Amino acid sequence: MADKKLLLVINPGSTSTKFAVFEDEKSIFEETVRHPLSDFADCEKMADQMSVRMRYITEALSRQGIKLEKLSAVVGRGGLVAPMASGTYVVTDAMLKDLHREKAAIHASCLGGIIAYDLGKQYNIPAYIVDSVVVDEIIPEARISGIPQIERISAFHALNAKAVARLCAKDLGLDYSDARLVVCHMGGGISTSAHRYGLAIDVINGIAGEGCFSPERCGGVYGQNLVEMSFSGKYSKEELLAFMQKNGGIKAYLGVNDMRDVEKMVMRGDPKASLILNAMAYQVAKDIGTMVVALEGRVDAIVLTGGIAYSNMFTGMIKKYVDRLAPVKVYPGELEMEALAWGGLRVLRGEEKPGTYVGLDEQ
Repeated sequence: MADKKLLLVINPGSTSTKFAVFEDEKSIFEETVRHPLSDFADCEKMADQMSVRMRYITEALSRQGIKLEKLSAVVGRGGLVAPMASGTYVVTDAMLKDLHREKAAIHASCLGGIIAYDLGKQYNIPAYIVDSVVVDEIIPEARISGIPQIERISAFHALNAKAVARLCAKDLGLDYSDARLVVCHMGGGISTSAHRYGLAIDVINGIAGEGCFSPERCGGVYGQNLVEMSFSGKYSKEELLAFMQKNGGIKAYLGVNDMRDVEKMVMRGDPKASLILNAMAYQVAKDIGTMVVALEGRVDAIVLTGGIAYSNMFTGMIKKYVDRLAPVKVYPGELEMEALAWGGLRVLRGEEKPGTYVGLDEQ
């Protein structure tokens, strides 16, 4: 019993805070807070939300009789910091500084490391992040964009994509380090990644505007038209970025961002909803095809995951385009909470050395 590890894992989303306590691999308490708009009404920056989210976490743990000082570690989701290899990293002062930068602070994931750091300092326990969204293992030719001043960068749903890739490889009787997989994570944003022998060698970076449109993101649009919109005088920089990241895609076309609502519209015979849903599936399938090429056409499985993967209607639309390329495996939802706990446990047990974070100012 003395060897058991108790970990708090924290996974902030734009409108939610998920947190759980794991005793070794077993979740003994989990809660998801759905934040009303009023929670963050006075928060100018994403980092300003820390105290609000922290209050929900500490109050919930207190109600459960879980004492923070008894924790073995606290593990948060990684944010848009400096590029890094996959793995578990200690949240250092340099990482905390980068989590507060403007680029990182546009994404709620930055709060995972910030909250972990604060709790770690308060209670003198290790604070980690695992498989940040900027896990970077892409090959040199994948970095070339066509504009020398702009390098393609790796940003994707690495936490879930890596965890599901490992699970799928195991289900196929393979080690992740021996597998060739295309993983498509489908949620409010969608990202697709090519995994070759344990490394994500190329990704379609939805955060940067690549690839398919999603429930909230515009995806890859014509550069010429985007430049014209930028200089039209109708939008500020902030307004246009917000539109591309949070108000594009399904939301822009249909006024909703919940795929369950879209399916209801389709089932009622709404022709526009049917067209837009089919178009998104078509674009997702094209992204998958791109990653199949990155793997030289040799793919053990195509993996569909994330919240949208619960939709048999939508996964069926994708399968009709790609099921001849490789077997399609569906893992609905996400393993993000488990992946955070597993990453922390590997370090606490000495199975993995924590990565050394190199901050943006050191590069």
